[in-house]
Amino acid sequence: MQTLTLHIPADHPSFAGHFPGMPITPGVVLLDLALHAITQHLQRELVSCRLNSVKFLRPVLPDTTLVIHYETNAAGNIQFDIKDAEHIAVSGVFHA
Repeated sequence: MQTLTLHIPADHPSFAGHFPGMPITPGVVLLDLALHAITQHLQRELVSCRLNSVKFLRPVLPDTTLVIHYETNAAGNIQFDIKDAEHIAVSGVFHA
């Protein structure tokens, strides 16, 4: 299992409209950041992939540091979870 860390700054542009007065990181932003970090770490570009069994378990607030745990299998699929300091926020599988 591999581990990566990333930070969602409080001034990330996605917070402007998601949601006024109670900003949370949009799920698509979390998935995009995770996929980008993982493919950079693997030094591999995914031209297209699909998601399977994605679960959004907890909201991710502004100014949060996240830990991504992932592993790949022989078929090239990437199983991952994204955690805040205490809990899994997102889990799923990228199918290459």
